[in-house]
Amino acid sequence: MGTVTTRGLFITFEGGDGAGKSTQVALLTEYLRGRELEVLHTREPGGTDLGLALREVLLHSENEIVPRAEALIYAADRANNIATRVRPALERGAIVLQDRYLDSSVAYQGSGRDLGAEEIRDLSLWATEGLLPDVSVLLDIDPVSGRERVAAQRGGLDRLEAESRDFHERVRAKFLELAAAEPSRFLVVDASLAPEAIAELVQARVDAALAAREVGA
Repeated sequence: MGTVTTRGLFITFEGGDGAGKSTQVALLTEYLRGRELEVLHTREPGGTDLGLALREVLLHSENEIVPRAEALIYAADRANNIATRVRPALERGAIVLQDRYLDSSVAYQGSGRDLGAEEIRDLSLWATEGLLPDVSVLLDIDPVSGRERVAAQRGGLDRLEAESRDFHERVRAKFLELAAAEPSRFLVVDASLAPEAIAELVQARVDAALAAREVGA
């Protein structure tokens, strides 16, 4: 018997603002499609039509959004994205590359907003019926450097990017704590490396995950 693929692969990209997640998602998409693999690229917030509307509220609204409401809006976006885009793609064997997932909520709302990491994780797991990534790439960056990158690229900061340095330091620390707790899922990469060097590390980890998903004969 030959090998058969049981399920798609769910790969998420995490990290502070300006870490280069979008660049790495694009590079990995090109790499995988070059191997004639089906790839779905999505993001949170904003992976669906509903998500785009929620993204505008979360990141650019001038109205006050209290922390608990913010966490619930992210969870609503996540529930819809997973149910309508991610799960169907995984069930047909596609590779899903997602810019941010539940670890971002744990870091930003759980730690940055001080709402409680376990509570926010439980909320996300409820919203997604327990779906966890196969691989999570954490692009680790100093918050000051990250926000300088964002400001240089876009000329301004959104609601979360404009939070205090202390907020972003708490977010970074929580990301690193999450990665240390689940080394089999996380790949931690220094985001100050050249994009091509980062891409090679990511590709090697994904290649290993692709080999592991094949069951055999």
